Amino acid sequence: MKITDVRVRKVTEEGKMKAIVSVTFDDEFVVHDIKIIEGQNGLFIAMPSRKMADGEFRDIAHPINATTRQKIQEAIFVEYEKSLATE
Repeated sequence: MKITDVRVRKVTEEGKMKAIVSVTFDDEFVVHDIKIIEGQNGLFIAMPSRKMADGEFRDIAHPINATTRQKIQEAIFVEYEKSLATE
């Protein structure tokens, strides 16, 4: 599976969430609402999630393994850095 498009929408309010991202795979499947968040150890991505009745959040879509997560994260961060450079 190949990442064919990454669209970054920067968040204008101050806070930990820096952007919301959509990632397209193979020009056929898209995952919306991936968040770029500033954590204690730097930026990380949070996959789209839903709040459950017990108050916990569960991912709606997520990579199955660490290698795939890393590929997605790297593609997102490349586009995020490009968006910062155009400010």
